[in-house]
Amino acid sequence: MLGLGPTEIIIVLFLVLLLFGSKKLPDLGGALGKSLKNFKEGMKKEDKDKFK
Repeated sequence: MLGLGPTEIIIVLFLVLLLFGSKKLPDLGGALGKSLKNFKEGMKKEDKDKFK
């Protein structure tokens, strides 16, 4: 996974927790999930438009 070991992942997660706080993390995760969903839907729609 991008050449990151378990130690680096833990450090990154700790920094994210420090930056956003524990109360903002669920909102951040929800926004990230919605963004990924919209991106995937956009890619599928683009593929369908190409083959028409």
